[in-house]
Amino acid sequence: MLQKFQNIFKIPELKRRILFTLLVFVVYRIGGHVPVPGINAHALGEFLRAQQNTLLGLYDMFAGGNLGRATVFALGIMPYISASIILQMMGTVIPALQKIQQEGDEGRKKITQWTRYLTVGIAAAQAVGVSIFLSQIPVTQQGQLVVPNPGLGFIAITMITLTAGCVFIMWLGEQITERGIGNGISLIIFIGIVDRIPYAFLDEYQLLRQGLRQPMTEVLLMAVMFFTIAGVVALTQGQRKIPVQYAKRVVGRKVYGGQSTHIPLRVNTAGVMPIIFAQTILFIPQTVATFLPEGGFRDTMMNGFASDSFAYLAIYMLLIVFFTYFYTAVAFNPVDVANNLKKHGGLIPSVKPGKRTAEYLDNILSKITLPGAIALGFIAIFPTLITMNINVSYNFASFYGGTGLLIIVGVALDTLQQIESHLLMRHYEGLMKSGHIRGRARRM
Repeated sequence: MLQKFQNIFKIPELKRRILFTLLVFVVYRIGGHVPVPGINAHALGEFLRAQQNTLLGLYDMFAGGNLGRATVFALGIMPYISASIILQMMGTVIPALQKIQQEGDEGRKKITQWTRYLTVGIAAAQAVGVSIFLSQIPVTQQGQLVVPNPGLGFIAITMITLTAGCVFIMWLGEQITERGIGNGISLIIFIGIVDRIPYAFLDEYQLLRQGLRQPMTEVLLMAVMFFTIAGVVALTQGQRKIPVQYAKRVVGRKVYGGQSTHIPLRVNTAGVMPIIFAQTILFIPQTVATFLPEGGFRDTMMNGFASDSFAYLAIYMLLIVFFTYFYTAVAFNPVDVANNLKKHGGLIPSVKPGKRTAEYLDNILSKITLPGAIALGFIAIFPTLITMNINVSYNFASFYGGTGLLIIVGVALDTLQQIESHLLMRHYEGLMKSGHIRGRARRM
């Protein structure tokens, strides 16, 4: 295995790409410690620690903890993700936009440019909202204000700073995609989540040191984490291969086609998006309740949407199943696939081309999506089940499943797949014995 990793640095191009990616990571982490003017970072961190199970906590995770540290990267890459999702959704309902998406490289360039413009607009709007929100945070328990000097000046400076930080992160992600290794935007999110791992294990070490946890319990927790990660990898890699046969065509003296291939239908086509959508919806009532005056209505909302209640977990599971089917329908269009197969002379054995092929693909995809959706829902609620039954810190439990673990596994597999391709293309042995690592396309 050591020799396989040494082979990576024997390929000059791959070596340059990996070193460039690591350099961008360093720049991103340095920028993640440059504070925004006019904000008391200590008071903001104290406030956000109480918001871990709310929409703000979810946003801070995607921002790599930069929101809690009140840095210039506080918005993270979420405005870009939102812009990408908006344009992708609009492409399914606006024929003109869908036509542009199908124009190949030129169409992708237009969509990319529009995504950038929309990102700037969303980032500016969110920056204004964040600045107003920070100005209205009441005095913390230690008697500190998050924004000592609120006003129009603070809002203007915060909007410019946070928008510029978001655009710079977007640019860093694009540079990784173009000159580094892996999907840049996904890797930016990945490195922000991985940054929390040392703190999670430090929390566990403190519990062990204080005698609140037995060594055997730690060993058991590590074993559970190992099998959970293995399950997430299996879910991410799982697919149903639909055989496709292409008819032979004779053009002059040459024979084209006649080969056999397959269409990979993934068990988890939607990726991590159903969990994000479900969390966002369920966190909204809790987030709103935190700003209501103390009393009966606030307590009712907080208790009704508490993350450890049975009703919350049941609704959470149902929403994940629903959004899994919804996002799968958006990401994979059986009619388009069937039309492309028919156009290029491909057919599925024993299935008529055209409408019957589309119905067959849709039927198979619906069947394999259900177990994938249920497994995705269980992975999402597993950290909550761990914290309910075992004294585990929030940071450590988040790596037993949920959004963070799915992103880590998915991005790691995608990046390994690209490294594997470089190695095999240069006739080196791959990182895995099988010679194949199936990544998954991340639509974020």
